[in-house]
Amino acid sequence: MAELLFLAHRIPFPPDRGDKMRSWHLLKHLGRFATVHLGAFADDAADAAHLGALREAMGGALGEAYIEPRHRKRTWPIRALLRNEPAAVAAFHGSGMDAFARRILARPQVGAAFGFSIQMAQFVPADTDRRFVMDFVDFDSAKYADYAAAARWPWTWVLRREAWRLRAYEREVAGRADFSLFVSEAEAAMFRDEADPAGADIRAVPNGIDMDFYRPDGDFALLDPPPGPGPLIVFTGQMDYPPNVEGVRAFARDVMPLVREASPDARFAIVGRRPVAALRALEGKEGVIVTGEVTDVRPWLAAAAVVVAPLAIARGVQNKVLEAMAMGRPVVASPGAFRGIDAEPGRDLIVADGAEAQGRAVLALIADPDRAAAVGRAARRRMEEGYGWDAQLAPLAAMVGLAA
Repeated sequence: MAELLFLAHRIPFPPDRGDKMRSWHLLKHLGRFATVHLGAFADDAADAAHLGALREAMGGALGEAYIEPRHRKRTWPIRALLRNEPAAVAAFHGSGMDAFARRILARPQVGAAFGFSIQMAQFVPADTDRRFVMDFVDFDSAKYADYAAAARWPWTWVLRREAWRLRAYEREVAGRADFSLFVSEAEAAMFRDEADPAGADIRAVPNGIDMDFYRPDGDFALLDPPPGPGPLIVFTGQMDYPPNVEGVRAFARDVMPLVREASPDARFAIVGRRPVAALRALEGKEGVIVTGEVTDVRPWLAAAAVVVAPLAIARGVQNKVLEAMAMGRPVVASPGAFRGIDAEPGRDLIVADGAEAQGRAVLALIADPDRAAAVGRAARRRMEEGYGWDAQLAPLAAMVGLAA
């Protein structure tokens, strides 16, 4: 059987956050066609402990696996400065990972290396004669440029410098990869236009959704007791991720007062792990509920009158939006959160820019349950039509040189 090397910046299991959902489905899909050797970093010991469950879930398709703890050494900013490399890459330096990758790629039966997230490109030797597929996922240097535009001095300078260095590195990696993948055609087009990687083969491989898991009539318990009698507005996500934090803080501060002026018993549930202190402090203000980590987001989505994605900075495709749509919920998304999703605004979801527009959109759906239900049904249909994982990943095997 064919063999390949799969490198990921975070162990791709369990699929309980956006990056792990994508890396898990890519890994599982490639395991249908080859024995996959995995090199990945782990955030901590609890994260590394998932290797056994991952191996079981792969059903024999996982070969050798090397999981390296992220040491988070304080010296990595100095290393980035001395080597003139992006800090985002230096933070994932690992001599053990480098040795593992080189050992696997030295085997004649290993025909390709697949890198997931730009940090892992450093472990694929520039002189390798194996096929190299790089899944950038998002156009990360553009994200840092967005951060810089929203930051204050001196962080503006720091982030602009990181964006510049990372873009140069992205361009170099795309130049030596056989295929460079992005999570949406919008991200791929932006990379072509702004990074201008001469001769690179850049393609979009969008995320999918597990349509059997995320379904309105799925096998999950309803919230018991429900969080209150009034309309529930829900946001789901990793709540220590800066764009999520800033998006929900702005929604609680600027949108919820507008909503509660017309609907005083409306509540806003912030659902997700590791809420930072600034979010925990919102609990009880303007109807805000902060759940922290939940075992299953589906009960919260099912209970929502409206799901919101009010992100000012958003790259790639927002899985939180796809999940809510698959659950048949009406979604109000910012233009950034909508970017990259193949759906029709006004029919499949509502796109609203700014606090006043988002407030009006939320209130309109709360006031018209029939309209909200129609948007939810259209959202589910759109996900069924084009967002199953098998359909999205169908081109992948050929890219890595395997028979599909």
